[in-house]
Amino acid sequence: MSAKDRDSLLIARRNLKMARSPEAYIRGTTRLFYNWLARHSLSVPDGPAVWICGDCHLGNLGALADRNGDVAVQIRDFDQAVIGNPAHDLIRLGLSLASAARDSDLPGVTTARMLDALIGGYESASGKSQAHTPHLRQPKDIRKLVRHSLRRRWRDLAMENFQTKHPLLPRNKRLWPLHRSERAAVLALCRQRKLGEIVLEPEKLQKSCNPTVLDAAYWVKGCSSLGHLRCAVLVGDGKHRPVSLLDIKEAVAAAAPSAAGSGMPRDDAERVVAGAKALSPNLGNRMVAARVMDKAVFVREIAPQDMKIDLGRLGAKELCEIAHYLGGVVGLAHGRQMGEHDWRSWIGELTSGRKRKPDAPSWLWTCVTELLSIHDKAYLEHCRQFALEHH
Repeated sequence: MSAKDRDSLLIARRNLKMARSPEAYIRGTTRLFYNWLARHSLSVPDGPAVWICGDCHLGNLGALADRNGDVAVQIRDFDQAVIGNPAHDLIRLGLSLASAARDSDLPGVTTARMLDALIGGYESASGKSQAHTPHLRQPKDIRKLVRHSLRRRWRDLAMENFQTKHPLLPRNKRLWPLHRSERAAVLALCRQRKLGEIVLEPEKLQKSCNPTVLDAAYWVKGCSSLGHLRCAVLVGDGKHRPVSLLDIKEAVAAAAPSAAGSGMPRDDAERVVAGAKALSPNLGNRMVAARVMDKAVFVREIAPQDMKIDLGRLGAKELCEIAHYLGGVVGLAHGRQMGEHDWRSWIGELTSGRKRKPDAPSWLWTCVTELLSIHDKAYLEHCRQFALEHH
């Protein structure tokens, strides 16, 4: 398959995937989100310039293991990470939660309460000590996610991603052969000692004096990343036993607006890694920037304990509890980058409306409801354009 044919197939697959549900459409329309935000002149508080996720929807938060195997719920995707306005993360997450509320057939008042809970959770992360040591009460669904995460082992990771326990990557609809030049470049990258020292856990390297690449394949994964280089690499211990699964992903220019004079790395892969380290140490400390065939890429080890939040139909109370908790998770990610004075000043600006009236701040309510209306029309048009002919 030529590169041109592969790209056209991936673009078609992305369009169909985005048509599956409103939430799937949200995940694939980051650039449109920021275009809509700017075009409709929505009033957004101007927050302090810190690293933000830039694409903070439900699917981009979840359980992440650190290098010692401990698990915490943190942000898990940084393709759009920039030094920018933290309010953008709240709006993006609010939009995702509002969509989830409608998928659960909950009344409109639930969305108002949920957005209030989101801001309340974000505010609860105040204080420098809490910015480093989370003290957030986990809802039942989050506790279940963390318990499940801690029980997972290599075989669970392999079966979930590849439907096999063997130390090979089966070629199927999700794993395609790499082009010869791509495979050579990926293998050359994985032979770099720097990569092994940064990405692989020290204990694994001690047990495996000669880690080797068992297999590598083009990974058809995600939504917005379809059409860009992405590889799954299985690393073994030299005795054909799997040690690590590496995810090599092309870094592209961010759609999220960055603050003027922010001093971010110019290289997109270095930008992604810097954002990850600032926002989610559990993941950022096992990522590295590199290049493959003159493309900026970042490499991360996927741990068996890594799991995204996947919510089914929820009741109003459960959804509000999750919104409060995730608001705290995002608040901790932002707050650890600010001094006490800056954090209190920022929270004061965000919550000034709530002190006068016990509901969601008018700016967040206005942004989310306006964007939800725009999103619905665009989603239906997307379905008519790309999915109608396949049914």
